[in-house]
Amino acid sequence: MKRNVSRRLLFAGFLLLLLGLLTGFTLPLLANPRMGLASHMQGITNGLLLVALGLCWGRLVLSSRAAWLTGWLALYGTYANWLATLLAAIWGTGAMMPLAAAGFTAAPWQEQVVSLLLISLSLAMVVALLLVIWGLRPGAQQRHEEDG
Repeated sequence: MKRNVSRRLLFAGFLLLLLGLLTGFTLPLLANPRMGLASHMQGITNGLLLVALGLCWGRLVLSSRAAWLTGWLALYGTYANWLATLLAAIWGTGAMMPLAAAGFTAAPWQEQVVSLLLISLSLAMVVALLLVIWGLRPGAQQRHEEDG
C-alpha cells in the first residue's frame, strides 16, 4: 500500500514539475507575466516537494487515516498553489499578492477564486507538513517496529 502511494506521489510530482516548466513558455501571453513567473516557480518547487514526499513516504509512521489525509492535503496544496498563481497571471488578480501583482486587479469573482485557493492551500500545506514532521519524528519508526 505504501509503495502504491509513493508511486502516485512521484507521478503527481513529476507531472506538476512538467506543468510548471510548460507554464514558463506562456509568460509572454499572460495578463501579468510576473505572476506567470510565480506560477512557473510554484509548479517546479511544489513538484519537487511531491517527489520528495513520494521518496520518503515509506518512512512515515502515521495511522492509515493520517496518511490518507497527508497525501490528499499535499496533492491539493501543491496543485492549487500552481493553479492559483496561474489564474492570477491569466486574470490579472492582485488582492492577495500585491507585490507580485504590481497593481493589477480583476473582477471580484476572479479575485475571490484566487483568494479562496490561496487561503485553502496554505492551510492544507501547513497541516500536511505538520503530519509529515509528526510521521518522521525521532523514535517513531523504532516504536512502530516494536508494536508491530
